[in-house]
Amino acid sequence: MTDWTEQTQTARTWFETLRDRICAEFESIEREAGSEAAFQYDSWSREEEGNADPGGGTRGLMKGKVFEKVGVNVSTVRGNFAPEFAASINGASPENPGFTATGISLVAHMANPHVPAVHMNTRFLTTQAAWFGGGADLNPPLPYEEDTEEFHARFRAACAAHNPTYYDRFKKWADDYFYIPHRGVHRGVGGIFYDHLECDDEAGFERNLAFTKDVGEAFLDIYPKLVRRRMESEFTEADKAQQLEWRGRYAEFNLVYDRGTLFGLKTGGNIDAILMSLPPEATWS
Repeated sequence: MTDWTEQTQTARTWFETLRDRICAEFESIEREAGSEAAFQYDSWSREEEGNADPGGGTRGLMKGKVFEKVGVNVSTVRGNFAPEFAASINGASPENPGFTATGISLVAHMANPHVPAVHMNTRFLTTQAAWFGGGADLNPPLPYEEDTEEFHARFRAACAAHNPTYYDRFKKWADDYFYIPHRGVHRGVGGIFYDHLECDDEAGFERNLAFTKDVGEAFLDIYPKLVRRRMESEFTEADKAQQLEWRGRYAEFNLVYDRGTLFGLKTGGNIDAILMSLPPEATWS
């Protein structure tokens, strides 16, 4: 296939629907904690010289009692990569730099250090190729084995419904990807990470979209349970200090190694949306 317009719109609709459901659930958690915090939405438009329809997106941001800072972004953009960047992208080249990208990206930093921070994103991209990517990973400042096991079990089940090799492959990919070489530590306790689930035809698109939907459903199922389990836990100054130190590591990874950050900056994305992943407060000792 060469025209993925209809499929891009289908994926976009799913990502926006998932965004609405996640934000509603997170706001419900705030209500349970006695907070009236709600998401604030800011739309942005991408600019590209000579491109009459470069697309854009919406950044959703909430700062509450439980969610110290949570961002949920959706975007759909189209245009041409810069020649030097095109050479590094699947299916693109300086001679064929055109692309479309639609996706959802979420990062939650929590007020209580016993509640794990989390990252989730899924996306559909087209160049001369078309593919899905994404995943979710848990980032607790104070890890609990129970939480880690349940998070992984939920994504293991989502993977098993589609391919018996997916979980082991995508867990390893997450372990390898979310690693901070200069610190010699992982960013969190992992999850799954996948990319280049190629769509050679309509059937391939439907198959990979179904898996990507199940990744979103798995996240929406398991993460709120973990938040509710820990959000009223007592914590000490030492616990908070450990959370802030850990956030520094998180910021280092996102600014130095994260491919999504680089992709957004290289394709003219909204700076505030791209950097919403950074924690509201962090320390370096």
